Amino acid sequence: MGSSKKYFGLQGQTLGRLQMALIVAPSFILFGYNQAGIGGLITGEDWVKTFPEIDTVNATAADKSAKSTLQGFVVAVFVIGALFGSLSCSYTGDKFGRRNVIFVAGLCTLLGEILEASSFSLPQFIVGRVIVGLGVGQLSSLVPVWQSETSGAKNRGRHVVLDGLFICLGYVLESWINLGFFEFHTGPKTWRPPIAIACFFSLVLISSIYMFPESPRWLLMTNQNERAVENLSILRGLPRDSPEVRSEMEGIELSLEITSDGGAKISQILKMGEDKLLYRFGLCILLQFYQQMSGSNLISVYAPILFQENLHLSSEISKVLSAGALTWKFLSSFLAFAAIDRFGRRVCFMVSGAGMSCCMIALAVATSFPESNRSAQIAAGCFIYLYNMFVPIGFLGANFLYCTEVAPLRLRMAMSSISTANHWAWNFVVAMVTPVAIYSIGWQYYIVFAVIAACVPASVYFFYPETMGRSLEEMDLIFKQSPSAWDTVRYEKQLRSCGGVPRDLEEKKGGTEHKVEHSEG
Repeated sequence: MGSSKKYFGLQGQTLGRLQMALIVAPSFILFGYNQAGIGGLITGEDWVKTFPEIDTVNATAADKSAKSTLQGFVVAVFVIGALFGSLSCSYTGDKFGRRNVIFVAGLCTLLGEILEASSFSLPQFIVGRVIVGLGVGQLSSLVPVWQSETSGAKNRGRHVVLDGLFICLGYVLESWINLGFFEFHTGPKTWRPPIAIACFFSLVLISSIYMFPESPRWLLMTNQNERAVENLSILRGLPRDSPEVRSEMEGIELSLEITSDGGAKISQILKMGEDKLLYRFGLCILLQFYQQMSGSNLISVYAPILFQENLHLSSEISKVLSAGALTWKFLSSFLAFAAIDRFGRRVCFMVSGAGMSCCMIALAVATSFPESNRSAQIAAGCFIYLYNMFVPIGFLGANFLYCTEVAPLRLRMAMSSISTANHWAWNFVVAMVTPVAIYSIGWQYYIVFAVIAACVPASVYFFYPETMGRSLEEMDLIFKQSPSAWDTVRYEKQLRSCGGVPRDLEEKKGGTEHKVEHSEG
């Protein structure tokens, strides 16, 4: 295999692990680190001196509402960049390839982090924050697609769920690093180095991306068939002419043939058609809405503020408890890693949604008591920790994974980028509203998230078909062959109970074993 030397001389699972360490890990550590990056800094002494426009610590009652709103905007402006970065991938991801766009995204995060860390005025900081968001938005949209397209069906869930684990690791690093530099108490060193440390992960990403194979599915889609076969054989660690490689290539080719009708125009996702594209797009949009509006970003980004202003604890204790809560969230991410390819995506989503809803209800009750009620404060802190156990099970990686699994190859990048942009749009809403909401309505704010999270189990049960263990091409055919959008979940269950694969895929491969005739219900 002539090209294998290009990729460290490695192939198969060993190359996949290195891809995880040098590309996936830095990409999603940057996601978590930069998203939560200033949540723990905005009450620091030198920070409020440098940016007095968003100083809510020393603000008078008359100014606090306006400054809270501006503070929310500064935190949320990162999300505006991420939204546009994510949307841009619907064009650039297919036009220029997965690796090229990931490289550009890494450059954006590096430039933005330099601007942020060197800021002496709020406008410069905001510009840096937008540019970082632009890069992170591209990474959040594109890296899960690249992972799904280069991973085998058996362990694809674990591979992509690791994204959530690395997002958590970014939150954890940010919170403990912020706490460490906070102990200096005064001077720029309390906030500039924590921001600048993120540059290390950007540099690792930029310097490593071209050491890994491009997506075979993208290569095949752009008529680079020889490279597609070569890259697939390297990724699977098998000879080019092996039955497994030939079979997978045939499946990808079939998927391209079936979804080629009408081209790959983005407008196609708004039409139902035989492929049920609108239904599949709706699944992606709703899932990313749930991820944000169940309160995940509220707890992760604003944990220090929740402990300090909502639970009335000291600044230092708030930072310690926040760092502990995010560390617990990171450890809980291993639950998703263990469950996603064992119990399936549906179970993970339903358990996560139910748990988040219960915790938000409890948090609303606990914070409704007067601030002098110490027992209620302790209970609220415990429910924040418990909430952080349920989030990663279904909504810190699996949501990105599922969107790539239900999208057809020709429109996978478009569906992924638009649904991820939807994720960032609701992220922006939460980031903007939270400082004002905590200040004005307090405990009632949590009820909104409790109600939305409670809708997750029912909608997943009725509308979200299981994707565990199926190739991306099999999922294409399941959506195409199911009698209707309403019956897709039931149709997939019937196939799974028979141990079968979709009819056309079996015929394409020329096999008869496990052949399942199409059922109308």
